[in-house]
Amino acid sequence: MPALNFDNLFVRELPADASREPGPRAVEGAFFTPLDPTPVAQANMLAWWPEVASALGLDDADMQHPDMARVLGGSAVLDGMQPYASVYGGHQFGHWAGQLGDGRAIHLGEVIGRDGERWDMQLKGAGPTPYSRGADGRAVLRSSLREFVCSEAMHYLGVPTTRALSLVDTGEHVVRDMFYDGHPKAEPGAVVCRVAPSFVRFGHFELPASRGDIDLLSRLVDVVIGRDFPHIGVSQPHARGDWFAEICQRTARMVAHWMRVGFVHGVMNTDNMSVLGLTIDYGPYGFIDEYDPDFTPNTTDAPSGRYRFSHQPRVAYWNLTRLAGALAPLFGDDVEPLHAGLALYERELAACERAFTAAKLGLTQADEDDMARMQQFKALLARGRMDMTLAFRALASLNPEAPDITIFGNAFYDMAARDAVGTDLQQWLTAYAERVLAQDLPASERRQRMDHANPWMLPRNYLTQQAIEAAELGDLQELQTLMQAVRQPYREQPDQARFAAPRPAWATHRAGCSMLSCSS
Repeated sequence: MPALNFDNLFVRELPADASREPGPRAVEGAFFTPLDPTPVAQANMLAWWPEVASALGLDDADMQHPDMARVLGGSAVLDGMQPYASVYGGHQFGHWAGQLGDGRAIHLGEVIGRDGERWDMQLKGAGPTPYSRGADGRAVLRSSLREFVCSEAMHYLGVPTTRALSLVDTGEHVVRDMFYDGHPKAEPGAVVCRVAPSFVRFGHFELPASRGDIDLLSRLVDVVIGRDFPHIGVSQPHARGDWFAEICQRTARMVAHWMRVGFVHGVMNTDNMSVLGLTIDYGPYGFIDEYDPDFTPNTTDAPSGRYRFSHQPRVAYWNLTRLAGALAPLFGDDVEPLHAGLALYERELAACERAFTAAKLGLTQADEDDMARMQQFKALLARGRMDMTLAFRALASLNPEAPDITIFGNAFYDMAARDAVGTDLQQWLTAYAERVLAQDLPASERRQRMDHANPWMLPRNYLTQQAIEAAELGDLQELQTLMQAVRQPYREQPDQARFAAPRPAWATHRAGCSMLSCSS
């Protein structure tokens, strides 16, 4: 077997649960429970991302080793690995949920990669833990494949994210009720290996704070700063305030990128928020097809729309206030650094929105009129039932000397809506063309800027669903083709034009293509 360079700092520096019992129970005074993954019936490597493997110090030969599927499926442990499940809490849909934790994820260890970077390897779907709340700790192929594809697609889109190494078939079936409607069925099981510099979440700090365990809270903060934010310097007088400020700043950048590409997380609970500002926990996520600021891909969230597309920036702020509340005991009477961090979030978010508006509209910079112009365009997209990705990409093809809404081509999902919005859209386009002509920027550079900000393709739900359905039948070609396409989301790929098409009518209300649930 290939050797990996493990340096499991969290295991060395943070307190462990005294028990290895995987059954449901309260775990206090500890960051993690030492626990091996539960072996599977027959691990089979379905796919891997060579780029991620290389970062860890692995090559294709390593990934093709007969035992690698067993390791990444949870049936074997390499020398140097110290597997564990971590415990955390969280606010779920606005309410404190108490102890949560890694219910089906098991950390294998921290790898020092090829370039000296630290990578935490984690198996999702690796079996029960004390935090599984009586569930089986497994995952199905459909949810595992979605995370396997989307985490890497987000990386290539330039969105801060956790990464994915491998997708392994377990040779077992898992019973799930996809929409919690009383129709459970057996589905193929799978394990995805997630990779990130850190999987620490807001909820890791909320839980000890909620229990009054300030010693554990303080120790965890200092270890996380030392390991994941070494540039701050844990011994510096203002280290904790600077650390919180950076979390706020990173979170703002992440959410701004979500809004730029039309990504909807679906479950922005505080236990799904990374302190590194990485997109984490790809559950019922989705990308905007026809522009709808109220879109949520999560059936559980549909009644309230708490995590709908347009609310994501404010939800992230609310989540940061929960983290600030958890950290407040460490700041004593001087909580001003926490207020300063929250204010920084708002400034950073506004700055990112302005920069992304300029990029998406092909402007050298965006002034207040341009910010209003963007909001007007989005309102027209909604009224006209236009595809967000296709509409923004089409703007780059504008001839400002002769603006015409025919550039939007197949971006309309409803012809009646197109006709109803046509006059207003033409007026907006004419004014936008005048703005483009007024700036000192060559047409070629404007298009280049826009093409680098507006994706040509996304792993839309229906595309991923097609790959899932083929994989469930043993055909991995659709998955491989999709993996190749998402590596270059901003470059037109004429041989894969179907990936840049609007959502087909058959996918509008189909399970896995429009709405999803937390069931996996």
